[in-house]
Amino acid sequence: MEAYIVDWLNLLIRWLHVIAGVAWIGASFYFIWLDDHLQPPRDPADDKKGVGGEVWSVHGGGFYHAQKYKSAPQRMPERLHWFKWEAYTTWLSGIALTALLYWYGAEVYLIDRSVADLSAPAAVGIAIAFIVGGWIVYDLLCKSPLANNTRVFGVILLVLSGVLAWGLCELFGGRGAYIHFGAVLGTIMVANVFFVIIPGQKLMVAAAERGEQPDPIHGLRGKQRSVHNTYFTLPVLFVMTSNHYAMAYGHEYNWLILIGISLAGALIRVYFVERHKGKASVVPLLLGVILLAVIAAAISPRAQEASDTSVSLDQVRNVINARCTSCHSNAPVHPAFPVAPLGVVFDTDEQILVEADRIYQQTVVTRVMPIGNLTAMTSEEREVIDAWYQGLQADQ
Repeated sequence: MEAYIVDWLNLLIRWLHVIAGVAWIGASFYFIWLDDHLQPPRDPADDKKGVGGEVWSVHGGGFYHAQKYKSAPQRMPERLHWFKWEAYTTWLSGIALTALLYWYGAEVYLIDRSVADLSAPAAVGIAIAFIVGGWIVYDLLCKSPLANNTRVFGVILLVLSGVLAWGLCELFGGRGAYIHFGAVLGTIMVANVFFVIIPGQKLMVAAAERGEQPDPIHGLRGKQRSVHNTYFTLPVLFVMTSNHYAMAYGHEYNWLILIGISLAGALIRVYFVERHKGKASVVPLLLGVILLAVIAAAISPRAQEASDTSVSLDQVRNVINARCTSCHSNAPVHPAFPVAPLGVVFDTDEQILVEADRIYQQTVVTRVMPIGNLTAMTSEEREVIDAWYQGLQADQ
């Protein structure tokens, strides 16, 4: 019953996380687009009122006229819409999901004793330290003189992200490491909203309500953090879906793959941001696509010749019964799985043969199964599966 309840919590929290994330990222992308499409106001009266730019758009059968003030309007409107709860809800649901799956289920999804022999409390403590520490380091850097040079600051963030990815992958199983890399970036994004962007906006509103000229520094700081957030977005979105791709997180150089894909996402985002401004170079886009292609080629499975291809299905059946069917069965006995993960079961010879490619990929190529090697599959047993699979290929 406990596993069933956890599954329902997983479903509901993940659903909320996706909904909130769509709302937050959609609003973020829209306002970046809006800023980059603003034109000087055509009406001189608008210019006198302090309007710095405007844009006309059409959507859903209606026409919209958006204006952005240089600092604040001379008179604040009675009703002002704030965009913050989308971000807060995304983070709260994401942390709840992380706690449910990767902290409560640390022995299954976070710890891999072939990577580091950690206890569950130690692993969870380290994970939380990374999340909190990531924000502290980033915030201090943003407040330092280094942030004044955009390119230098970008290189520093890239290097620190590489160290973060490497460190996480040296401590946790690949799946847990990837998710926590995203959790660090996601926490930075939300903390930017909570600690910098919204407080700055509140100070500007308060100054305008007093009839004072708002300090432009708050707008500049908010803009800086907002730009950082938009470049973090695609890497975080990749990480959110990375648990489906063992070819990446299960690879020997998973940390390098994570940095490569994150960098590709940031480069692609650079192109689209510049494209909004009407002066986009295709170089960032091409670099991002080339980088993804290089990663795909580098980690592609290599054909191997097993020394013995005479392994029988009965031999493989013995390995699977011992190491796999505790989870991948119509009646799993592992307490963490009330039903077989992804509906994949190995109860019959026919089911094993149908899933031969998947079994080989997950146990031999990426070696991510059994998850966290909970059932202690040995190297010799993986060799049995390898030899059996190579024999199947030779017979085709």
